[in-house]
Amino acid sequence: MKKVIFTIYDMGGGHRSTANALKEVIAQRNLPWQIEVLEVFKEVFGTNTPQYYYNNFVLKQKWAKTINDPLAVPLFKLQIRLRHSAWRKRLQNYWRQHQPDLVVSLMPLVNKVLYESLRSELPKTPFVTSITDFADCSPNFWIEPQDQLLICPSARTVYQADTYGYTDKQIFSTSGVVIHPRFDRPVNCDRILERQRLGLDPDLPTGLVIFGTQGSKEMIEILERLEKSQLQLQLIFICGRNEKLASILRSRPSRLTKFVVGFTSEIPTYMHISDFFIGKPGSVGISEAIAMKLPVITECNNITTLFQERASADWLVEKGFGIAVNNFKDIDKAVAHLIEPQNFVRYRTNVTAYKNRAVFEVVDILENILKAPLAAEKGKEIEKIPL
Repeated sequence: MKKVIFTIYDMGGGHRSTANALKEVIAQRNLPWQIEVLEVFKEVFGTNTPQYYYNNFVLKQKWAKTINDPLAVPLFKLQIRLRHSAWRKRLQNYWRQHQPDLVVSLMPLVNKVLYESLRSELPKTPFVTSITDFADCSPNFWIEPQDQLLICPSARTVYQADTYGYTDKQIFSTSGVVIHPRFDRPVNCDRILERQRLGLDPDLPTGLVIFGTQGSKEMIEILERLEKSQLQLQLIFICGRNEKLASILRSRPSRLTKFVVGFTSEIPTYMHISDFFIGKPGSVGISEAIAMKLPVITECNNITTLFQERASADWLVEKGFGIAVNNFKDIDKAVAHLIEPQNFVRYRTNVTAYKNRAVFEVVDILENILKAPLAAEKGKEIEKIPL
């Protein structure tokens, strides 16, 4: 039985959802691995402060987004540098106690201390960073100049790894960002009947609005903008764990038919009955929507869009999977453009043609690494899966 540790932090839901997606495929394949998901900041560093600030302010408040890049992130990086030595000792102790056969980082910013601590304590244990964004945000957000393995979800991350001096033997590319395998399965429900069950019109264009597990006040602004337009459509809002937001949206009078739900495990069903997706440019969220054949409308600017999410919007537009507006104040214009028949057919064709198999590809990659851990350490060729 091989012990595999996935390191994450609970800032947003993407890192844990990536770990859960990989665990699902590993379980399906009955691989002889003992999987542990390690929330590094909470369980090793002994702090919840970064998670609390990020989840309750950065993800929910526009003012916090505006100070994130120029103030919050530099301060966080400074904290990481100042505590490097202490955190390294804590991690060394953790590796000594748990003796992993493979460590896979699903988180940015602390890959240097993860790598150094593991090398110091267990030098023969492979260390892999599986990037969950469409680009590294230099300097050293995801990619550190160190002798490790990288799993890259885009051509841009492969290029960035190359510029850091990583060799082809150290870089593994996948067809996209890891998403849960349930988004690869058919949804067994009748779209018309399910819309009617939710009180929706079976024939109106239907938009699905999601802003991650914490929701966002921007969802209210989107409703207001579309309410004032002349567009004939209806909306499904998924508010995650933000019950206050869900209550506001439910009670708000609107000419638009809407269905509002909080945290749910039925997102694939809601995507199945929708026609397009509106949300923040989180790599996992937009990848889930695209996997379910939904064209995407998102926002991207240099003030309120988180720096690590801007590459997702760039990728989306480049691939022809949807629209990135500078501000959601223009959501009415974007929706009007998207649902014009000739435009909608083009976007829908593009998302339908794209196949994201990353969750299966990453498990294949990890399986090959575990088969030859010494080869990984010595820089020898590890069998790669053709994509």
